[in-house]
Amino acid sequence: MTTTPNPTLVTDLAPTGVLRASINLGNPVLAQGTPEAPAGVTVDLAREIAARLGVGVELLCFDAARKSFDAMADGRADLCFLAVDPARETEVAFTAPYVVIEGVYAVPRGSALTTVEDVDAPGVRIGVKKGSAYDLFLSRNLAHATVVRGEEGVDTFRDQDLEAGAGIRQPLTAYAAAHPEVRLIEGRFMEIRQAVGTTIGRSPETVAFLRATIEELKENGFVAESLRRSGQEEGLVAPPA
Repeated sequence: MTTTPNPTLVTDLAPTGVLRASINLGNPVLAQGTPEAPAGVTVDLAREIAARLGVGVELLCFDAARKSFDAMADGRADLCFLAVDPARETEVAFTAPYVVIEGVYAVPRGSALTTVEDVDAPGVRIGVKKGSAYDLFLSRNLAHATVVRGEEGVDTFRDQDLEAGAGIRQPLTAYAAAHPEVRLIEGRFMEIRQAVGTTIGRSPETVAFLRATIEELKENGFVAESLRRSGQEEGLVAPPA
């Protein structure tokens, strides 16, 4: 069980007296609703961490991961909920993942692309959401295909008539179901490990508190129950660290 944090830890993680958490409403697996009334597993986690600190919570809502990251990097937020990525770890101290989701490709139904490997080919353009975990991953790992960034990857894929679109399995599956001219390629091109993060300048005790809290909330069913309440699959809970 996580012990009650000491006043020094509270001051370190919530220096304004309120825990300011950046929430990415652009990922519907993790957060839903509106900036005025957000919901989902990240919202529940932020409130639980604040409760354990004995402080209030302020939810700062954004429509993209890069904006959520910027809020914390700029000092406007104390906590973020982002995918672990080497490009972010230069500024973010992450917990182990609490949820693991998949990055997948959508293509036109008549496309000759049938496997994940097929997509990384000369002349293939992939629409992505700018600054997303899969943008960062594909930008590092693609050998031949080209990343095309936009506010929403699926919109960029559609509006620019690209060969593929990249995104998170759940919303892309829903998009393909509503658009019969689109299909998903079987398999994933990456695992997206969603974790809690804070700035690397925080004390080792603060980071240890966050890591222990997340492990406890995975183990005791808190994360699974939060996912279930928000209409997501309980099986998305990450394994123990």
